[in-house]
Amino acid sequence: MPLQLIIYLFYFMKTGIVKFFNESKGFGFITEKEEDKDYFVHVSGLVDEIRDNDEVTFELKEGKKGLNAVNVTLA
Repeated sequence: MPLQLIIYLFYFMKTGIVKFFNESKGFGFITEKEEDKDYFVHVSGLVDEIRDNDEVTFELKEGKKGLNAVNVTLA
């Protein structure tokens, strides 16, 4: 694995558990594993379909009301 990819994954990719995701409304929350913080996730930020209690990886991006989980993929 290239060093640049390792650095990127370490510093920018987060891991967490889907606390809840409402498919009909298109949003939910992910709890980050390391810091035990909850982040909003919108369906537009998903790469894979997610369900409650899925383990995921994601990045954070500033939104209107704080940090949002984006580029969310199943771990």
